[in-house]
Amino acid sequence: MSDKTVPPLPWPEEDFSQYGPVEPREPGRVQQHVGRVMQRNWTQIPHVTHHDNVDVTEFEARRRAWNETHPEQKRTLLPVLTKAAVAVLEQYPQFNCSLSADGATVFQKGYYNIGFAVDVPGGLLVPVVQNCDGKTLEEIAGEIAALSEKARGKGLSMVEMSGGCFTISSLGHIGGTAFTPIINAPEVAILGVTRTRACLMPDADGNPVTQRLLPLSLSYDHRVINGADAARCVVAFGEFLATYQFN
Repeated sequence: MSDKTVPPLPWPEEDFSQYGPVEPREPGRVQQHVGRVMQRNWTQIPHVTHHDNVDVTEFEARRRAWNETHPEQKRTLLPVLTKAAVAVLEQYPQFNCSLSADGATVFQKGYYNIGFAVDVPGGLLVPVVQNCDGKTLEEIAGEIAALSEKARGKGLSMVEMSGGCFTISSLGHIGGTAFTPIINAPEVAILGVTRTRACLMPDADGNPVTQRLLPLSLSYDHRVINGADAARCVVAFGEFLATYQFN
């Protein structure tokens, strides 16, 4: 058997106009950069994605109750998940690491900077909330709102997208049941979130009860993290939400 590496096939070139009208255009600058980053991350990181549903029935009841009594301070899911990420990284520090480019060194981080994906015209940006372990939920929510506005207005700096430990990518405002988010190198994991849905589940007596389930999809770098810890990590997110109290 030959040890020679077989080169990939060339990209297929085709005259699409023979089938109908076409309009050639170049991708936007942001999309071109994002595409190169995603290709690098996908091809150089051995991705595995763990999918699970966590019970947020009581959490959502508490959140709705808070929003009804505090209409001027409504709480959304993303800031709470950011707080949850800090707690999970503290419990499972292997998720708060980065690998060197050659894979020979693991850098254990002692800080908690959480990124979140923002859908912008022509691409995707990931602002980072710095030092989340020392901030209140309200402070985190305020920074998420401000950074999101800057991202959509093309005012986000590279500094505001640097230093992340862990990223959250939420599609819950759009829909979906699960997806496979690509890790934001040099981080080693990313959490994908889709829309909460109501499901009939049996209670302890076997009677059907309505529960609200939140689908979570955790992609992780298998060079650093094993599957059992990924499963425990997602469970820990659910446990944090189950006991979180708004105040």
